[in-house]
Amino acid sequence: MSRSVPPRLLVGCATAALAAGLFAAPAAQAAPGPAVTAPTVVPGTYLDTGYTDGCNATGTPGWVGVSFPGPALYARTTAPAARFKVWDASGAKVIDGTADADPFGGVQVSAAGLPEGAGYTWQVWPQYRPGSGEPTATCRFGVDNTPPTALTAHSQDFPEHGGGRYAGQPGTFTFSAADTGSGLACFRYVLDDTPSTGGCAPGEGVVLPDADGTASVTLKPARWGSHVLLVQALDHAGNATQPLLYSFYAPQDPNPPKTLGDVDNDGVPDILLPDSQGNLLVIGGDTGGTTPSTVVPAYRAPANGSWTDLQVLHRGWSGGGAPADTIYVHAPGGDSLYQYVNQGALPLGRRSPALVDRTTDCVDTALTAVDCPPGTADSFADVRQLVALGPTDPARPTGITLLDVEQGDLWLQNDPSRFGAATRLTTGGAWDGYDLIAPGPDARGDLALWSREQATGVLRAHAVPKLADGHYDFSGLADPAAGTVLGTFPAADYPVLGSSGDLDGDGQPDLYAVTADRHLLAYHGTTAPKDRGALA
Repeated sequence: MSRSVPPRLLVGCATAALAAGLFAAPAAQAAPGPAVTAPTVVPGTYLDTGYTDGCNATGTPGWVGVSFPGPALYARTTAPAARFKVWDASGAKVIDGTADADPFGGVQVSAAGLPEGAGYTWQVWPQYRPGSGEPTATCRFGVDNTPPTALTAHSQDFPEHGGGRYAGQPGTFTFSAADTGSGLACFRYVLDDTPSTGGCAPGEGVVLPDADGTASVTLKPARWGSHVLLVQALDHAGNATQPLLYSFYAPQDPNPPKTLGDVDNDGVPDILLPDSQGNLLVIGGDTGGTTPSTVVPAYRAPANGSWTDLQVLHRGWSGGGAPADTIYVHAPGGDSLYQYVNQGALPLGRRSPALVDRTTDCVDTALTAVDCPPGTADSFADVRQLVALGPTDPARPTGITLLDVEQGDLWLQNDPSRFGAATRLTTGGAWDGYDLIAPGPDARGDLALWSREQATGVLRAHAVPKLADGHYDFSGLADPAAGTVLGTFPAADYPVLGSSGDLDGDGQPDLYAVTADRHLLAYHGTTAPKDRGALA
């Protein structure tokens, strides 16, 4: 059955390199006549089973693999018909057939049943009458119907029979396979999740092999207990092995790291920023550059398929999470607050986030129940600024408390995932027009709030000292203009200001900024900026 248009083709990542060793250099050809264009080898299904680019102007070869009803040779012609000829590597003609063009000019013949091997060449002639028309340039392809062999996986960090590292710690896993046909193209892998389908395009769960047929990845099993790593090897024709199951046990860490601001459970605070494509970058606070330890893809964002313009906040943990920050996400103007109970294994979004309801209960600053003020919001739609202030409940020293601006006033959300009550800290609406930065606790346990006046760029510090009974004194937040001036950071020059806590280990929280040209600056406190380089 003929097809009017070819299915989408996938380009093999190593076809150019294969050309040098498996295919002869193209012989000089007559310029293709205008009556035939777009000669292409296509898989036999619409499922993209091959990685071939078929034929192009440079003569770069491609590969086709197992498909039903088999690969086909396709072209477009202005003639009523076209003639296809195919030769094997020895020069013997193996196909010589003519096909009528469809109403759209598409023409094709089947190439099913050809023996495996490299070096197939082919040409197409337009057929106004037998023997008429100039042929295309010589095209090339190979046939490989055999998947890779000898697939293995192992890890000294997390052996199959137990022992090794603890849950929440990173470990190296090494894969190995062989392929004598089109060559090994990639490994696909997934930890504790359903395997996905697809090819070898760079992305999550794909790693390219070295020349010796091996590849290594670093993975972090989040929870303690049994884990299953699924691995497949693919060749350049799109043939895939059956999934290999690598099972291992990760014991519970008896002394897990507990650092506020840490989202990947390595004991170091992290900076979370979107890149130019809407992906979320996780950048270690103690690194000297902008290279992320993890990139959370844009499509895993809880809203609009992008992390750009979302409020992403973290400092403390809640519920069943490991001692890595629980992460909250809010789209400005949106009703919903999303919560990721984070066990330290990124990327976020592998499982759906929980939706957090806005509480209608209120407490005072000593966490004593009180009547809520009239007009207390029952959603997060009025939240303009939102930050994770730090733990404020003396009964939960590693818990999370959110601070936001609503109708110009500051409100505390006391661990919203645990039905914590809300506390209004100010009245009069004076906090409109300020950006909030929460630096977290210092070495003494005192909190602070930093605020930037959007109109002037002035950055101020507002003390939130810890009291003897473990509660906090929020009186310093009454007037946003009364804080201690730390410097000036015009919003046009520094669109983003933030803090993930103590980045340099001196016991004092540190500021970071993103400049208008997307350079990440890390400060010692709020002075002595260091340019870490441009963000992706």
